[in-house]
Amino acid sequence: MTRSRRSDAQRSRTSILDAALKKLGTDPDAGVEAIATAAGVTRQTVYAHFPSRGELLSAVLDRITEEAVAAMDAADLDDGPAADALVRLLEAARRTSGRYPALLGKINSLPAPPPDDRRRHEPVADRLARIIERGKATGEFDARLPTGWLVAVIVKLGHAAAEETDSGRIPHTEATDALHTTLHRILTATKIPTTN
Repeated sequence: MTRSRRSDAQRSRTSILDAALKKLGTDPDAGVEAIATAAGVTRQTVYAHFPSRGELLSAVLDRITEEAVAAMDAADLDDGPAADALVRLLEAARRTSGRYPALLGKINSLPAPPPDDRRRHEPVADRLARIIERGKATGEFDARLPTGWLVAVIVKLGHAAAEETDSGRIPHTEATDALHTTLHRILTATKIPTTN
């Protein structure tokens, strides 16, 4: 009986998150009532799983992060040159976020508690670090720069490219080319000129 109740609760939670993703994807300001209706449950059921709209938005962001990480893992990050793997990772992340531009714009404008933000970035940072370390080991990437620093730079530049595209200031293809070119220049092993 308890197991059945647990699986019913899990199905209910999943249907709420599915509905929230769909509803908020088209209307980032949709309220709990609209999400409950789309999920086929009552407001009380939504609040039983997510005591506040903020917690629901946080769970939705976790779901999008899971989708992005699954897409990255499907991109064969351990195959071929590290630079190619990095491009595949960035494209997988962009395809996922591209499905929810309005929603992510809204959520990202809200203040996120630092532990939540760090937790969400960890799986992405781990995959980036793995590619960077591989690139350093093969001589593709500059081994003199700390891996953590390079991860932070890639994440920030990826966000900047997305913001430029989402704002309409730069077309997607131009922003993507600029991102890839910038990262290539930052990561590639080159000799630093000595000063006298």
